[in-house]
Amino acid sequence: MQKSVLAFVYVMAAFFVGCVNTKSSDPGKIAVVISTMNNPWFIVLGDAAKQRTEELGYEAIIYDSQNNNAKEADHFENIIAARYKAILFNPTDADGSIVNVERAKKAGIPTFCMDRELNSKDAAVTQILSDNYSGCVALGQYFVKKLGKKGTFAELLGLVGDNNTWNRSRGFHSVVDNYPDLVMVAQQSADFDRNRAMEVMDSILQAHPAINAVFCGNDAMAMGAYQAIVAAGKEKQIMVFGFDGAKDVIDAIRDGKIVATGMQFPTMMAHKAAEYADEFLKGKRDFERKIPIAVELVTQENIDKYTAYGKIE
Repeated sequence: MQKSVLAFVYVMAAFFVGCVNTKSSDPGKIAVVISTMNNPWFIVLGDAAKQRTEELGYEAIIYDSQNNNAKEADHFENIIAARYKAILFNPTDADGSIVNVERAKKAGIPTFCMDRELNSKDAAVTQILSDNYSGCVALGQYFVKKLGKKGTFAELLGLVGDNNTWNRSRGFHSVVDNYPDLVMVAQQSADFDRNRAMEVMDSILQAHPAINAVFCGNDAMAMGAYQAIVAAGKEKQIMVFGFDGAKDVIDAIRDGKIVATGMQFPTMMAHKAAEYADEFLKGKRDFERKIPIAVELVTQENIDKYTAYGKIE
């Protein structure tokens, strides 16, 4: 009888040890929080982050903030309550999103920013960002060349609370403003949104029907602006410049409809964020606070080297 009891104890002990080991070997969940999934560029960013995270052995869940800081805050609350291991984060607002990241940090959950920047040096572990300023310096130089250093133009800005909006605009103007015969007649926000850009561009064309070009802070706005220009019958008159490397614009450049864009690399940024999160969870702590990813100028002259959101291998 005593031997039977001992055997039972050993079996149960082995069972519980197995359960503990199984649980401890589970790496847990990583959240992928994206500013909006209503834009093909961010869909690529989110899906690439999820895919690489799962390849590294974690469960990955995508949260869509719909460009709404309050919704983003709710996501962080749920992520903290569910005790996620890390957050791969594309912020809605450079200032407004800081408090969400700090709450996660206080709860012991590290955050890794992708593409959009926080105005904080230490809230996130690291920020992996396109070099928007330098990319738009190159776009500005090409813009000046295509317009022959003279003409009138409009600018469509993205979200006013996003640092990418202003880094792109500043990079562009650091070049264009040196040419007094290039005159900006309108500068309006279209929120990085295609439909909004079509409306804004239509309004600009009514006030300034003779403009020569429009510089758009992303490709969704470039496509919306182009639609408005076509509807006004001015596609031969007005040159359109974008930024992102989206499929629609890559195809439009190839077809001679849009002049140029700045190619970002969302898959690269997403993969780096997932890999850094994995390294952090395995003990690494010495990360650079900001990691710039170069942006490349895509034009009708070099379009054959590029595909949507990247280079042709």
